[in-house]
Amino acid sequence: MEDFHSMLLKRHSIRRYTDEVIDTEDVRLIIEAALLAPSSKSSRPWQFVAVDDRGVLDRMAECKPAGAVPLKKAPLAIVVCADSSLSDVWVEDASVAASYMQLQAEALGLGSCWIQIRGRYGADGMPAEEYLQELLGIPETINILCVVTFGHKDEERRPVDPDKLLWEKVHVGKWNPVNE
Repeated sequence: MEDFHSMLLKRHSIRRYTDEVIDTEDVRLIIEAALLAPSSKSSRPWQFVAVDDRGVLDRMAECKPAGAVPLKKAPLAIVVCADSSLSDVWVEDASVAASYMQLQAEALGLGSCWIQIRGRYGADGMPAEEYLQELLGIPETINILCVVTFGHKDEERRPVDPDKLLWEKVHVGKWNPVNE
């Protein structure tokens, strides 16, 4: 396994996948990574719905008019949800869990893509969250943050050039208006 920093430079959102099925053990490791994610006060408000049925994935892609296209080719998608009654920072907790899954996927050589659901709408004006709740039987009391797609990469992306990082956005000690 490469070092963590090199993996971060290499990781990108992948929107095109091959037809190859993801190994069951890899799926387990991706989900385990989410379950290992820290949460505020160890509330663990997150819930995950793993979907690998091609027909359901295609219907999920219709939750919003743009940005959900990766669902049409992904062999696996995980809906990241949370019970907001368990934590006032459920968005942050679920975001960390989703990010952990993406990092685990990259460590396994798989691609992933975050598809934002919270605050997004379908072409008919229906909230994307409500569409997925109905499609997947997710209770109304459970909020959906995002869907993360996973698969074997069918596109190559260049690693990030560390010289192009936006270090001017880093302030040390206090806000530095010179950076504006």
